[in-house]
Formats: sequence, structure tokens, C-alpha cells
Amino acid sequence: MTPLNIVFVDRDSLPVPIPVLGFPHVYREYPASRPETLAERLADADIVITNKVPFDDATLAVLPRLKMLAVAATGVNMIDLAACEARGVAVANARHYGDEAVAEHAFMLMMALMRNLPAYQRDVAAGLWASSSQFCHFGAPVRDLAGATLGLVGSGGIGQALAARARAFGMTVLLAERKGVASVRDGYTAFDEVLARADAISLHCPLNDATRHLIGEAELQAMKPGAVLINTARGGLVDEVALVAALKYGQLGGAGFDVLSEEPPRNGNPLLKARLPHLIVTPHVAWTSQQAMRALAAQVAENIEAFVGGEALRRVV
Repeated sequence: MTPLNIVFVDRDSLPVPIPVLGFPHVYREYPASRPETLAERLADADIVITNKVPFDDATLAVLPRLKMLAVAATGVNMIDLAACEARGVAVANARHYGDEAVAEHAFMLMMALMRNLPAYQRDVAAGLWASSSQFCHFGAPVRDLAGATLGLVGSGGIGQALAARARAFGMTVLLAERKGVASVRDGYTAFDEVLARADAISLHCPLNDATRHLIGEAELQAMKPGAVLINTARGGLVDEVALVAALKYGQLGGAGFDVLSEEPPRNGNPLLKARLPHLIVTPHVAWTSQQAMRALAAQVAENIEAFVGGEALRRVV
């Protein structure tokens, strides 16, 4: 068998080893790649491993040897799937490797905000406890998860993993029906009703034309006063300017975001400028537990092995 050329174009996006592949191949990697570098770097590539590097039709057109894109992520919105299908380029992604990790991160954000942990950290650092006239310092309101209602927008693997954790803490879980649909499926609750009833809402849906700004000014105003909004899914699901306004004017009790509309936020972002004690922003790290990243790397290797062996494992195209 002639060795296949495999290139990982953004190796720094996955800081764990890729398992050794069991067929003849030549492997090389680049820490990161800009679109304009791909034609030169991938001229002889048979298989490309990519996380966030975009592949449009123009890029595919100058890579005649390319047979497969092995995506080191679940999302494939950076790839022109129709162009891949037309050119006979297989695309496979990774799935459910981070369900537990992302659910735990979302749960952490929700709990920290319901109990106003950042606000109390700030108060202690400012000396308010030290100057208190009694043994404790009464500041921002503290709320229990037990008895509260969690609304889930997206009920796939991550949503279900979060639901299990929420129920274990005594929460009622509502699965939100798709926004704007005429009928509600069994086991689901109308989107608008979830907004009105939930003490916390967590987003676990993909970003596309139908979900961009799924939560905007109108939805934020419709949420239960004092509710907490969590987004560990995709930046762009929420109107960030409207969110900051809702936090500043007291409509929301808090927001925890692991994703932003531009990543990295080189041009700034309203959430980063807000500096509010009931706003937590983490740098897209919900998925990065060691267990989840090792599982992701294993799936990338499995997908490539399957493709070379003539099988269609986790294929998108």
C-alpha cells in the first residue's frame, strides 16, 4: 500500500496525542494554518485533520489529491459540505466525546450564578465581610437549585447529561420545543412557556440561520425576572448587546457564557467589556477536560482508520 499523506492543519487546537494509525502513512502537522497557506501546505495531502480551519469550494479546487477531511470537532460549519460531496471528498466528525465535560461546565456556571459566587468573591476581596457588624455578610441573593426549574434548548447528548445532573439536585427540567413551531412534541414544552417559567435556561443547540440570535431582546424580556442564562453551545445564539442590557437593567439574575460570536475575540466583545459580578465568561473551555480531549483524538483516529478500510464511520459526507 502506498503511504498516504496526512496533515493536521491546526494541531494546537487539540493538545493531546493522536493515536498511532495502523496503515502506511506520512504524517506532518502545523500549529495553525491560514486559508491562504492551504494550497501550498496541502498540495500532496490525501487526508487532512482540521478543527476550525475553513474549507470552501475554492480551497478544495486546488487540492486534487484530497480524499478526506477528518474534523477534530463536532461542528462542520467551516466546511462547504456540498462542495465536498460534489468533489468526492469524505467528511467525518467527532460526536458525543464531550457530553459529560460540557454538561459539567454548564452546571458549574449555573450553580455559581444561582448562588452568586462571583459577587461574593468580589465582596470578600473588597473587605465587606471584614467590615461586617456580624458573622456573615448579606449581599447578592442566594438561591437553591432544589425546587428550581431548568429550561433546556437542545436535548441531545449534552442536554440530556445536564438534565440528569439537574434532576439529581432536585430541579424540574423542561425541554424547549423549537422556536416558532405550530405544534409541541410529546415531552416538550412550548419555547415561550419555557422562557416564562424557567429559573435557568441552558442552550445546547447548533448555530445556523434558524438559531442565530435565538435569544434576542424580546426573548430576554420574556424570561422570568431574575433567571440565569447559560450558553456553552455556540456564540451567536444570543444577541450579546441585548444580553448586557438585560443584565445591567436587572432583568436577568446572571449569565454564564463559554462561547462568543467571534473567537478569539480579537475585536473585543460586549460581554468582555461589561465587567458585571453576575456575568461569567470562560474561553471556550467547556469541552477541554483531559478525558474529553483524549476521546476526541481517539475518534479522529478511528474515523481515518475506517475510511482507509472502506467503512463510513461518523460520516457527514
